[in-house]
Amino acid sequence: MKDSKKEFINPLFTVDSVLFTVVDNQLKVLLVKRAIEPFNGRWALPGGFVDVKQDDNTDMTAQRKLYEKTGITPKYLEQLKVFSGLNRDPRGFSVTLTYFALVAYEDTEPHINTVEEATWTEINELRNLPLAFDHREIIEAAFQRLQQKALYSMVPVYCCAEKFTVGQLKSVVEVIINKPLQRKSLMRRIEASGMFKEVDQKVQSGGRLAQLYSLKPDVDVVHFERNLGA
Repeated sequence: MKDSKKEFINPLFTVDSVLFTVVDNQLKVLLVKRAIEPFNGRWALPGGFVDVKQDDNTDMTAQRKLYEKTGITPKYLEQLKVFSGLNRDPRGFSVTLTYFALVAYEDTEPHINTVEEATWTEINELRNLPLAFDHREIIEAAFQRLQQKALYSMVPVYCCAEKFTVGQLKSVVEVIINKPLQRKSLMRRIEASGMFKEVDQKVQSGGRLAQLYSLKPDVDVVHFERNLGA
């Protein structure tokens, strides 16, 4: 009896992550310089192939690759979407499962400064930077998702330091959504979310003492029915 099974060529499968942070009122993305072909010498997203000896799932692959470049595991990591096609990679049909993650710049700075092939790049500078594969398209999709989530959730807080003021969180949200935000609107969301606790500490801010906040341990991100400013 003739074998009805067809012989298939397995596609290339990778995991890539768009890691965002906010520093000096700029939204930045982590890029790494490729040291091998294809696209040797070009900037790309941190990622790579699944290591079946180390990774129980693709979340672990994403976390492992980000840890290699930043020295930390991001507190917020979310699957974005799958990108696939015959023309993504000159080596053949390829599939990448993409993630986006948020991190406080202060947490990664000591490690990033020691990694020669990794750098934070301001998102508006990417338009003139030649990137590997279709990573520009992936970054744009992640940026759009982040902007949407910033309007109806408290996700931007993961770009803040462990202790932060309302003013600092407000600045992070404004950088991400690229428009001003009313402080009272944000304050209402902070109180309604139940995600935060006051720290027994205040800092000087604009001539007054500002209350510091932090995330409660093991808290889930709260989503709201309406967008900020709606």
